[in-house]
Amino acid sequence: MTLPDHHLTQGERRIRSFHPHWKRLVLPFLALVLVVVAAGAAMFLIPGGWEYAFYARIAVVVIGLILLTIWSLVPYLRWVNTGYVLTTHRFTISTGVLNKSTDEIPITKVNTVSSDQTFPERLLGCGTLTVESAGDRGEIVLRDIPKIQDVRTDLFRLVEDASDGELDGR
Repeated sequence: MTLPDHHLTQGERRIRSFHPHWKRLVLPFLALVLVVVAAGAAMFLIPGGWEYAFYARIAVVVIGLILLTIWSLVPYLRWVNTGYVLTTHRFTISTGVLNKSTDEIPITKVNTVSSDQTFPERLLGCGTLTVESAGDRGEIVLRDIPKIQDVRTDLFRLVEDASDGELDGR
């Protein structure tokens, strides 16, 4: 995913890799369906005998493709190019479609790990993870983390192991 195995340091192993929760794709999917249905209806309603029917159909296709790109493709690309990797030594957050931005938080620098969930998020099993570190950025808030309680537990366990001087649970 966002951190290839050959970028792991000696003795470092991947605990968990994931994207944001799939709920981020619900609105782009609904937009996709809506644009396709609207474009299909517009194509059907353009009279065949009209002298500008060809240009009208091209306009419908162009507008439909622009809307699909903005409302569906771009959010999907953002989702698929956002990744989180939790290893025994660091928590990596990678974002960006054309430009890539990567934040790495060493496990030894993490001070606090907390999570928040609204009722709908509890039903979906996702939530907001807040990681407070001793680094430059201080507090990082990550929204729509899937399996939030498992991620929080793994991260907290790694922080506890690092503070006890243990490496990789040993």
